[in-house]
This record gives sequence, C-alpha cells and structure tokens, in this order.
Amino acid sequence: MRKWWPLVAVCLGTFMFLLDTTVLSVALPDIGEVLSASLPELQWVVNIYTLVLAVLMLTIGSLVDRFGARTVYITGLGVFGVASLACGLAPGVGMLIAARGVQGIGGAAIAVTTFALIGSVYRGPDMGRAMGVFGAVTGLAAAAGPMLGGVLTQYLTWRAVFFVNIPFVVVTIALSLRVLVAGRQPGAARIDLPGVVAFALCGGSLTYALTRAGDEGWAAPAVLALLAMAVLALVVFVRIELRTATPLLDVRLFSEGSFAAVMTCVLASTAAFAALVYTSVWLQSGLGLGPVRAGLALMPLALASFTTSLITGRTLHGKSPRAILATGLLLSGIGCALQAGLNAGSSAWSVATGLAITGVGVGLMGPTMGAAVFAALPPERGGMAAGAMTTFRQLGQTLGVAIFGVLFQHNGSSPVDGLNRVLIAATAVGIVGAALAYAFVPQPAAGQASPARRSVTGSQ
Repeated sequence: MRKWWPLVAVCLGTFMFLLDTTVLSVALPDIGEVLSASLPELQWVVNIYTLVLAVLMLTIGSLVDRFGARTVYITGLGVFGVASLACGLAPGVGMLIAARGVQGIGGAAIAVTTFALIGSVYRGPDMGRAMGVFGAVTGLAAAAGPMLGGVLTQYLTWRAVFFVNIPFVVVTIALSLRVLVAGRQPGAARIDLPGVVAFALCGGSLTYALTRAGDEGWAAPAVLALLAMAVLALVVFVRIELRTATPLLDVRLFSEGSFAAVMTCVLASTAAFAALVYTSVWLQSGLGLGPVRAGLALMPLALASFTTSLITGRTLHGKSPRAILATGLLLSGIGCALQAGLNAGSSAWSVATGLAITGVGVGLMGPTMGAAVFAALPPERGGMAAGAMTTFRQLGQTLGVAIFGVLFQHNGSSPVDGLNRVLIAATAVGIVGAALAYAFVPQPAAGQASPARRSVTGSQ
C-alpha cells in the first residue's frame, strides 16, 4: 500500500482542482443575489479562473523544469488554499473575481504537475494502474461537482463552496511533504516572460471585449478598442515566439494543418461545459429551482461522462483517435441540439436526455484528445503538444462562456430564449468540430508512445 500513497496525494489535489471547475456553476445565481452582481460580473467569476489557467499552463511547465514538480505542486496547493479562503470571505464581487484569479494560479500549478509526479514514481504496469485511477478520480470530480455545489449552497451558503477546499489543501500538503520525492533540473530554459505578458493581454482583452459586447453592443468604442488591443497583442505574441530561443508556444506548429485542426477540435470540445453555465442559470433563474435540485438536474451529463470515460479507457485503448474524437464531438453537439427548443412550459427533465448524450460525447473525447494531439506531431514535440492542448482547452472554455454570454443576454431576452441560442451555437460547434476531426486528425504512427506516457516525459 505504501507505494500508492504518492498517487493518493496527487489524486487529492486533482480532485479538489477539478471539483472547483464544476462546483461553482450551481452557486452562481446565489452569488449574484447576495453580492448584487450582474451577469457580466458573474461571467468574470468563472472566466478569470479559466483565463488564468490558460495563460499560465505553459509558464508553469517551465517552473516545473526549473524547481521540480513536487515544489511547484505544494506551492500551488498553498496558493489555491489561501485564495479559496479569500473567495469565501469576499465582501463584494470585485474581491471575489480577484481572489478567483489568484486561485487560478494555484490551479494551474496543480494541473500541470500531476502527470510529472505520477511519471516520477510509477513505471510499467504500475503506471497503467495509476493512470486508470487518476482518470476515474477526474471523472468522479466532474460528477460530484454540481451536486456538492447544490448541497453546500442550499444548506450552508455559497461561501462554503470555497471553504470546502481548505481541509483538502491541508491534508494534501501534509501528505505530499511526506510521500512525494523532490527533484529539479538546474539547467532548465529561462521563462519567456514577454510571451507570457503578450498572451495574457491578448486573452484578457478578447474575453473582456466579448463580455462587454453583451451589454454595450459590438459597435461600442470600448468593445472595438479591446478587440483591437487583443489583435495587436496576438501579433506581438507571434513575433516574440518566432524570435525567442525558448518560446512559450512554438507557433510554427500551427503551420501543420493537422495540428491546427486538432487544436480547433480541442477548442470545440469545451463548448458543452461553457453552455452548462447558462443551463444552470436557466434552471434557477428561469424555473426557480433551488441549488440542490439544479445540481441534480445537471447530473446526467456528469454521470454519463464519468461512466463513458471509465469504459473508453479500458475498451478503446489503441483505437483510432480520429473516429473516437469525431464521434465524441458529434454526440456533444447532438446532445446540445436535444436540449434546445425549450419554452415557458419546459421543466428540468426537458434537458436530461440531451445532457446525458452530451456527457457520453464528453466521456469519449476525454481519454482520446491526447492521442489525437500527439498523432499530429512528431514524438519529440510531445511536451509542447501537451502544453498546447491544456492551454487551448482552458482558453476555449473561457472564450466559450464569454461568447455564449453575448447570446444569452441578447436584447435582454428571457433565460429560456437565451439558453436556446446558446444550445444552438454549441450544437454548431460540435458538428463543425466533428467534421474537422474526421477530415484532418491523423492516425498515430506505428510504435508511437501513448499520450499519457509522452505527456509525462514531456513535462519532466
């Protein structure tokens, strides 16, 4: 049993990190009521966390190389715990958004270090068992989030959604100090700080522009200025990455058509989770459900995703990532289509079937996404591919919430009409993503290393 304690330490931190990405969706309406927050402000409570994750994923990878995965992991846990306390004590929405941003820093450190920590301890059959347990824990966190968020919000307060992280942090840090082995690479490359700043400015400006466009319209001077700033920052970022010897992201990778298409599929795979934010708003603001009942109504997606991930990991190993990824994106889109068509008489059960089918699609995509990304590049680019995949996944969710927010509140429409527009858009994203996957995702070369193993070695 002693050899599995490092896995327990990693899974505890991962469970907490992933729980925090789903547990908040049910608490948002209560946060808005208690803190008198507008919909754009609530969007930023979600968006700032995922935006910081997206911006820092590649940077944290450099810190892991320099200081070691154990040090970065434990530091990230500490930052996450302190930020969670600040979130729970926030007197206003501005402080909550700021604390969520700091929480995203800790979350990025936790997310990036997990594969490296597992890979530093386990080999051979033990690696397979460890990755299987790790995959189950990630699915369990996604399934438990909405229900736990509903229970905490309804029977305690929305602040308990953040306070629950603190005991997790204390236990995980104590265990990690005992069972995880320190390690570092003093010769690691320098961090590309100009690239970090340019990427953050681009992502932040674009997200803020999309959020303000819902209230002010696309022609508003502030929106146009922010969009122009995002474009300028993107141009600067590309120039920096082309010239530096140690790029944050090698933008030359996107000259490969297959890699660019796969990254687009990664972005498309986040549409269902972005739409889930507005499904939760409709369940509570439109139907008047309490947090617990809203959490129960969202469970079909989480449970279907969890179950499918477990089955997929065991039965579809080595199968074509092109077919599985495309099928997952298509099912995700079909599920969103089945949720659409709501009206004033619709109940929470109206979306159950669609949520379950979307969940099956999400469960298919999860274990397969890495294989699709790695099949698009030579094996020696595995580390950069893993970093790009995690970054685009987080950025996709951030932009998805912002774009869907514009559709949700278009012309001050009702929650049910806004949600229908969001679901139709998510359907289109899923179908287009499936078409791209079928057309451009390559098959893995013979003898190519598994995605899990390559992402581990690429992160060390």
